[in-house]
Amino acid sequence: MTITTVLGFDFGHKRIGVATGQTITCTATPLTTLAASADGAHWPQIDELVRQWKPDALLVGIPYLLDGKETEMTQATRDFKHQLEQRFALPVVLVDETLSSYQAEAMLKQNMKIDQHNKAEIDKMAAAVIVQGWLDQQ
Repeated sequence: MTITTVLGFDFGHKRIGVATGQTITCTATPLTTLAASADGAHWPQIDELVRQWKPDALLVGIPYLLDGKETEMTQATRDFKHQLEQRFALPVVLVDETLSSYQAEAMLKQNMKIDQHNKAEIDKMAAAVIVQGWLDQQ
């Protein structure tokens, strides 16, 4: 199977950043930030994004500590990956997202003032950083 279009997710308990990527152009684009919820209220929005973009694969940024150790969030992200696998008949790839939010924030600081109200911008840009990192390795 040739992968040309991917959707990438920066999973969090409060927000889920989403980006798309194209292997033909090797570019990632931030799409949106969804409100995450324990009751799964974000699934209809994810369903719609998958239907709209028709990706060949899904990417999920997985967080590790700087020393490579796993955290509670690492396991929550693995759970999110498994839910994606069960919900969609698509390959789901875990991508190391170490420092992606910091990189996204630094990129955005060049263009806008970042504060607590801009967290949604950071999350979708972090998803784009995750997707771009994966594309660069392909």
